[in-house]
Amino acid sequence: MSIKTDIASKPVNHFAPSDWHTNSHLLSTNAERLRDNSHSTRQESSHLRNETYNRTSWGIHDNTTRLSNRIDDIETWRETLEKTLADVDEEIRKLEDDKELAERALEAKALPLDVASECKTLRDGRREIDVVDDLANSEIIKEIDVIEGIKDALQSKVSSAFEQLCLLQEARQQLAADLRDKTEAKKIDTYCHDLSINSPDICYQPNSTRTPKGSTTPQTWEDFSRYNKDRADAEMRASQRLREAIHSTVAQTDNDLEAQRQATEFALRKRIHEMKRAKDEDEWQKKNTEEEIAKQERNIREMEQAIKDKENPLKLAMTRLENRTYRPNVELCRDNAQYGLVNEVHEIQDSIKALEKKLQDSHNARDACEKQLYRINKDLELKNNSLDLDNKCMQVRGKLTHGPVTQTMNNLSTFKTDRELYTAQRNLLA
Repeated sequence: MSIKTDIASKPVNHFAPSDWHTNSHLLSTNAERLRDNSHSTRQESSHLRNETYNRTSWGIHDNTTRLSNRIDDIETWRETLEKTLADVDEEIRKLEDDKELAERALEAKALPLDVASECKTLRDGRREIDVVDDLANSEIIKEIDVIEGIKDALQSKVSSAFEQLCLLQEARQQLAADLRDKTEAKKIDTYCHDLSINSPDICYQPNSTRTPKGSTTPQTWEDFSRYNKDRADAEMRASQRLREAIHSTVAQTDNDLEAQRQATEFALRKRIHEMKRAKDEDEWQKKNTEEEIAKQERNIREMEQAIKDKENPLKLAMTRLENRTYRPNVELCRDNAQYGLVNEVHEIQDSIKALEKKLQDSHNARDACEKQLYRINKDLELKNNSLDLDNKCMQVRGKLTHGPVTQTMNNLSTFKTDRELYTAQRNLLA
């Protein structure tokens, strides 16, 4: 309880003894309580430091050991893949030699099959949605079947050798890619293994604990390499059987592929026409979409300007309201001007919200159009690629109209040219 005493010079507040004792007791009690809390915090901090230090040290040791084990696993697979890759290279070389031996006996029959195979390979360069089993693709496959149906057993073995070479090359590419990946992974893991807490190139990394896209399990990792090795072994065994068959197969026959050639080229021309129409449609859609994006961007700029134009009116209304709060005494009344200004602030704020929402809608509409434009451009790129491949197929198929050229025909052509030149010289001298 305070006791006020009137003094002429300055009023002083006086307190009762109980207030004085209470204040002293509170100061003492609070000091002891705060010291106890501080002591507990120091003890807990020391315990936590020791615990986290030990946990961190053991974590670094354990993960270094795991990295060492992982490096050993990678090195084991690297040695296996290197040996398999060397075996595949040797098998590819032997198969190429035997294929060349058979091709020399079937030179006249090679051109139609090479052209059909090249067309199929070119059309395999189509991407995504354009990889269609269309009539042209069917006719090319049928042409290959017709060629193989009218050629002798040796020609069949040549084609099989070519296909087997492709399979071996594919298996080799998988092995080489897997080997490159493991070499790079070993390099990275070795670098990580050699890092320590005192390394100069360690630093904080953003979101380092994320799971990278495309991550696999250890079992999947091992199965992938085992699959590549098993596939390469299977392809090598198939290649060895094929080489044995090539050496025991000899045959030559005549063939006529004109009807199938015309059917295939008609299907290709039809497909080229369809592809041109699809390309024109994409270009038309692209033009309209780009125009709509431009219009929407102009609309976005106008909406942004409209929002900006609301800033000064809002500032004006808010400033008026703030200034009117300084009216003195009874003049601080909520008159019509007050209500009008409050309503004006709310209306402008609502207008800004509506404009911002519509601005966001405009952004979304523009983004949607840009995404669609990206899809259109991507599809147009696919159509251009497919159209270019089909045109290349037609150019390649032009070789078929000239007939096969063999070494014998080249010799006859050279002999004929020399004879005509000799005849012309004799006529000139005469």
